[in-house]
Amino acid sequence: MRVIEMNWMQVEDYLKGDDRAVLPIGSIEQHAYLSLGVDSILPERVSVEAAEPLGVPVFPTVNYGVTPYFMGFPGSVSMRISTLLAVVGDVLDGMKRAGFKRVLIVNGHGGNNSVGQFTQEWMAANPTVTVRFHNWWNAPKTWERVQQIDPVASHASWLENFPWTRLPNIAMPSEQKKMIDTDRVRLSNPDQARKLIGDGNFGGDYRKSDEVMLGLWSVAVAETRELIQGPWA
Repeated sequence: MRVIEMNWMQVEDYLKGDDRAVLPIGSIEQHAYLSLGVDSILPERVSVEAAEPLGVPVFPTVNYGVTPYFMGFPGSVSMRISTLLAVVGDVLDGMKRAGFKRVLIVNGHGGNNSVGQFTQEWMAANPTVTVRFHNWWNAPKTWERVQQIDPVASHASWLENFPWTRLPNIAMPSEQKKMIDTDRVRLSNPDQARKLIGDGNFGGDYRKSDEVMLGLWSVAVAETRELIQGPWA
């Protein structure tokens, strides 16, 4: 259930019997032919589907993340690392104050991995709360399924192409794209990176069948639900 579909009294009642919650975080950035919101759409959706049968509330997604390398692509927005960590810290402070003591952060963007390190620091200062950081797409079971489907999987490729991340009436290439030189991209400024990346896909097929993608999604939802269930420290 989504917190935005609850009132404060319902949250208070929930906290009498449970103290778990889920916080998705993502990014607004280029994803080739897919939505700029892919990295926010996916962690929110996997969080809601995983938490719903457990009755655990999902907080609104932190939609902006750290993505300076994509600033050459219109529509991409990047936070400073310090800003993102301050936002997540303030949200965790508020959740702690309300009474939540077990929080799963579901991340949809690799550039946000500093949040995982930050949560360790935050927990050291807030020992009554346990925070777990989860990259939904490369968690062990989900990534194993990705490798079974196609080991050539990357940013803005088939790996992120679900029915709910596509845009209507947008055609995309049918051939497999050669992997870009990610080492060169890391050494580049945003304008240089755009030239190296091209359309935005880092490499691989642009699309797999819906049957394949829904099968992958079911693994991701189940793996996320297992983390919500625990065990917790």
